[in-house]
Amino acid sequence: VSAATISRVTDVIADEVAQWQNRPLESVYPIVYIDAIWLKIRDGGVVVNKACHVAVGVDVEGLKQVLGLWLGTSEGAKFWANVLTEIRNRGAADILILCCDGLTGLPAAVNSIYPQTVVQTCVVHLLRSAMKYASYGARKAMARDMRPIYTAPTVQAAELAMEAFAETWQATAPGAVLAWRNAWEDFTPFLAFTPEIRKVIYTTNQIESINYQLRKITKTRGSFPSDEAAIKLVYLGIRNIETTRGGELGTGTQGWHQALNAFAVQFPNRLP
Repeated sequence: VSAATISRVTDVIADEVAQWQNRPLESVYPIVYIDAIWLKIRDGGVVVNKACHVAVGVDVEGLKQVLGLWLGTSEGAKFWANVLTEIRNRGAADILILCCDGLTGLPAAVNSIYPQTVVQTCVVHLLRSAMKYASYGARKAMARDMRPIYTAPTVQAAELAMEAFAETWQATAPGAVLAWRNAWEDFTPFLAFTPEIRKVIYTTNQIESINYQLRKITKTRGSFPSDEAAIKLVYLGIRNIETTRGGELGTGTQGWHQALNAFAVQFPNRLP
């Protein structure tokens, strides 16, 4: 079947995609995760890498939903300001915690659109960034030595654990120590949360699972002929995930009721 025929057939969902991208959102999301998958897209006769940013919100019931998709060749405060303004205009008046990993310009944009939102670096991504500098046989030991850092009760305790980690691994895996040092300011807000909130932030399995499935359906393509073709396929992938899981991206978040009580105490008067 020719590419033109496939394009004409899938054009019937163009209106559905537009409605989905502009649908109303919940008024408050305790947590929003933003991550990206990279796609090869033809642009002006040249194939370029573009990041497809996926925002997943966890509502007050603990259920997850993809808020939208945004394509961009480069990131920056202006790009993220447009994304967050769109999310706000669609009804999301407040986000308690926004989790991301090294997205340029996002923290500054969050501060302007959602000034009360806490921007938190993804702990799972940080651990993986550090772990790649260890040999395969040493990763179990490194994971054990990193645990006291992110489970520390206070920032001071985390700093002591960090120094112990650096002393152990500086000689054999200096890149891992540097990964922690570079992310330290973005990581430390995590330590201000109660164990109940830490648990649901740390557990990014749901968005990791979504991105894994989206990568599976996009990596088989050499490249996409246009931005619209890429968005169509990613959207159909998300729709398929939601269909197979009963209309939601998951049955809920483990430990959510304990976390919701902690959110109510730590973020007073912000939950509906």
